[in-house]
Amino acid sequence: MKCRSAWMILLSLCLTACTGTVGGVAQPVDPTLVAGLEITDGPSGLKPGVLDAGLPVDGGDGGEIDRLAANAVADVQRYWREHLPAVFKRDFRPLASLVSYDSAGRGRKICGTSTAGLVNAFYCAGQDVVAWDRGELLPMLNDSIGQAAVMAVLAHEIGHAVQFRLGLPAATPSIVKEQQADCYTGSYLRWVAEGKSPMFQVSTGRGLNEVLTALFQIRDSAGVAFDDDSAHGNAFDRVSAFQFGFTDGPARCAEIDEREVEGRSTQGAADERAAAENVRLDDRQALADLTTSLRQAFRLAAAPPTLTTGAACGVTAEDALASYCSESNQINLDLDGLVRIGTPPRRGRQGGIGDFAAFAEVASRYTLAVQQEGGFRLDGPVAAQRTACLTGFWASTIVDGGALTLSPGDLDEAIAEMLTRNSLIAADVRGRTLPAGFARVAAFRDGFSSGSQSTCGDKYR
Repeated sequence: MKCRSAWMILLSLCLTACTGTVGGVAQPVDPTLVAGLEITDGPSGLKPGVLDAGLPVDGGDGGEIDRLAANAVADVQRYWREHLPAVFKRDFRPLASLVSYDSAGRGRKICGTSTAGLVNAFYCAGQDVVAWDRGELLPMLNDSIGQAAVMAVLAHEIGHAVQFRLGLPAATPSIVKEQQADCYTGSYLRWVAEGKSPMFQVSTGRGLNEVLTALFQIRDSAGVAFDDDSAHGNAFDRVSAFQFGFTDGPARCAEIDEREVEGRSTQGAADERAAAENVRLDDRQALADLTTSLRQAFRLAAAPPTLTTGAACGVTAEDALASYCSESNQINLDLDGLVRIGTPPRRGRQGGIGDFAAFAEVASRYTLAVQQEGGFRLDGPVAAQRTACLTGFWASTIVDGGALTLSPGDLDEAIAEMLTRNSLIAADVRGRTLPAGFARVAAFRDGFSSGSQSTCGDKYR
């Protein structure tokens, strides 16, 4: 997040244009569903009592991680045996081989690459092989996130095998290949969430949160440009691609091309200096710049809400760091708590998420004043969706400069905040958040991508 002095602010034409309306009325979204599916919070991973698929694994140790990985590969291949002919009129040929290795052990060559120290999972088209690190990568994902994260990683790699079978040119930019594979992962996990997999299950609440968390963990760092030779995408763009596949199916994934990625990518060019900047909300100028950006994004007829450090009001959720008081038209801030969440994590030290997470939590409370002026209810799950959408719209107005400017990695901080238990970005006036992280991110992206405040009122009503 970059902060500028108020006297330096120049109003961009985009800020005014972005407040216009869009023709037509969007279909309202049911807050009790995730892409049309009921929100569930049951277990995710192998179904109880399922027999191993028995796929041969070169170099495997026969342990729990290798069995989980091999079963996941078998299940994803089952999905593609059904869907590649149905969607693309191509038969799916099973992978030539699976390879397991320990990145901490003696290295071996796979497709010309040594596995020594290679904490990774990958697909090699030359040998039509999927390989994974059973020593560090998969155990770390399984232990810290859950089996759904392991499923997602293997589904992503087989997504590359699908590209190979569909004849995607080898010269296709890395970012396109990777986001297509994220999208194919989403289409597979939709099939699992619908209960069609005989081996695996995934809940649309906690389970999909695990998948989105995995995508966040393996995102590109803020200093990597989207046109880098090995770019995969930042968390915001990778999650978007996953959601395209989950919502619209595999045909949508094949449509992802260089032009589309360039048009919607939020990763931009490499700027390590800007990514390293972190603005504290207890800085007087930072609060002034945040207020300016909000007043520019939302043209209120009545007096805009004021920011204060008074006592919270109307909040029932625990540990809410900001609250909107409709009667006094004030946003009450816990500055110490916001500074904590706004402090980026550092290796070996405690930290929060990053400055944009803190700024966006305050912005989400400001949008409640916008909703109140528009005659919308401020409580309930629809209000929480609308809040996330309007917060995303606000973020779209600071892309090109102004009082505040988005820096590389800022939108990833929004993803991280929306995957927390008590996300305020996607919460109603009482601080009650949407139960599914997938729905929170989707609503935020609607506001950000549309660049229109009216989209949020039309779609979430």
